[in-house]
Amino acid sequence: MTHSVRDFSVLSRPCSLVVFLSAVHLLVALYYVLYSPETLSFLPYFKEAFSNTGLPTNRSRNDGMFVTSAQSKEPSPDETTSLPSAAPQSCPETPPRLVGPHHVEFSNPVSLELVRKENPEIQEGGRWRPKDCTARQKVAIIIPYRHRKTHLKYWLYYLHPILQRQQLDYGVYVVNQYGETTFNRAKLMNVGFTEALKQYDYDCFVFSDVDIVPADDRNLYKCYNQPRHLSVALDKFGFRLPYERIFGGASAMNKEQFTKINGYPNNYWGWGGEDDDVSNRLSIRGLSISRPDSIIGRCRMITHTEDTNNAPNPKRFDQIKHTRETIDRDGLSSLQYRLVSVEKCPLYTNVTVDVGTP
Repeated sequence: MTHSVRDFSVLSRPCSLVVFLSAVHLLVALYYVLYSPETLSFLPYFKEAFSNTGLPTNRSRNDGMFVTSAQSKEPSPDETTSLPSAAPQSCPETPPRLVGPHHVEFSNPVSLELVRKENPEIQEGGRWRPKDCTARQKVAIIIPYRHRKTHLKYWLYYLHPILQRQQLDYGVYVVNQYGETTFNRAKLMNVGFTEALKQYDYDCFVFSDVDIVPADDRNLYKCYNQPRHLSVALDKFGFRLPYERIFGGASAMNKEQFTKINGYPNNYWGWGGEDDDVSNRLSIRGLSISRPDSIIGRCRMITHTEDTNNAPNPKRFDQIKHTRETIDRDGLSSLQYRLVSVEKCPLYTNVTVDVGTP
């Protein structure tokens, strides 16, 4: 009898080990069952089922009472979520509200107050973009300027409604030359390009004299596959193109085109020559000038006397001959100026800049 008890005690040790190993195996199996991806994927449904029964979930302590997390505090606005609104579709290729030819005259004076009243949606700095669609281009209008307040009022009066009908995401930048030194229109263009890009990610740039107003809103102030000459048929020239390579008055280039020609030359002081230099630059870089037809491209020019310190540039004809030599070293790559101020006015952004002296 003593021998059988001893045999039983000998057998009990392996059995205990087997039971222990079985228990470990069972726990491991339960762990993998409960925490497998398949099981976890059903947890939200279990949670929803419990919530539908009215049982509290995600409990937390509050003054000795159990409350649901939803009861513990009101969600802040930052914590609330909503479905994202659908992005507006791109504006039509042909803007639907264009009127075509319109009357332009400069006999009746206009005021900035009138322009603001008739264009209530213009934002500070002369910015506007359509609300019902996404504009196809972001356009910066660059206006070289000094002592032309009356002309600027007319330009703003006519152009803001036109640009809105054209459904552009645009901003107007009046680049005002500081002081009374010789005027440098071309350098002001480069400054406008540079400063506008600090404000917004524009992809198109329209360079316009302040005294030129289009007489047909189908003449879109946007960029094309090739640089665009916009003021094709000026009343000053009998609504005809004076010569084939002209690129002055109002023109448009996208960012790539403008940087490809190194912008405008900086060393044209006084009136004339810089637009022909740019025309040469386009040809040198393999670009061509596109234009609207002479009907759509009609423009009016405000008559004025010769500007002070803007006499014809006596060096312009010689400078134009050497464009190929100066294109890489004179332009955006060599631009230097002193920024005096940037003021966001109700209808435009005024950039006052000291461009130096000849």
